[in-house]
Amino acid sequence: MNIMLSAGIVVSTVFIYVVMAMIYKKFRLPVLMPALTGTAIIVIVLINLNIPYSTYMKGGQWINQLLGPAVVALAYPLYKQRHQLLKNWLPIVGGSLAGVFAGMLSGMLLALALGFSKPFILSIVPKSVTTPVAIQIVNHLGADSSLTSVFVMIAGFTGAVCGVYLLRLFRIHHVIGSGIALGSSSHALGTAKALEIGEQASSMSSIAMTISAIVASFIAPVVVWIVFH
Repeated sequence: MNIMLSAGIVVSTVFIYVVMAMIYKKFRLPVLMPALTGTAIIVIVLINLNIPYSTYMKGGQWINQLLGPAVVALAYPLYKQRHQLLKNWLPIVGGSLAGVFAGMLSGMLLALALGFSKPFILSIVPKSVTTPVAIQIVNHLGADSSLTSVFVMIAGFTGAVCGVYLLRLFRIHHVIGSGIALGSSSHALGTAKALEIGEQASSMSSIAMTISAIVASFIAPVVVWIVFH
């Protein structure tokens, strides 16, 4: 029974994603990204059918286990663009560092201005870093990692949906700059969006995402100390 339930959940999830991807391909509106619309539909279905999250994850965990191989697969476009990476290492590293600092400070300062408590503020620190790394950072800071997961999702979807418009607003048209911006601010979802711009942008985004995760692990405690002292 559990196997059939898990298989049914996987098939339903994939079906919803494929349908939303077809709609997105036709209209090409950022707000119709299949990762966003598919997630919203699944949440609505679970709520209306009173299906617990734990029940859904009996099948959802099968899909979740594909995240690791998907991230590793980003190494292929990185390899193809290795000459560009070596040639442009300074703007890539500099842009990623700027993105990490901006992501952390903007979230913390906004939360402080709104009067949120310290545990809440700590949970928002690594919002622009990929989820597995963000959770480890927050656990080290002693905050609630469940809140962090929500903030990471919000940052990812916001960047994927609004990122292209912001790039146009500030007249950033270079594929390297676009990729770095999306990867350092919106992690995997930003990288998926960068893939629509082109392979080079996707490569830059994936390496910016990686650099951001590594740097954030080291500087998060320092940034927190600076803000609260």
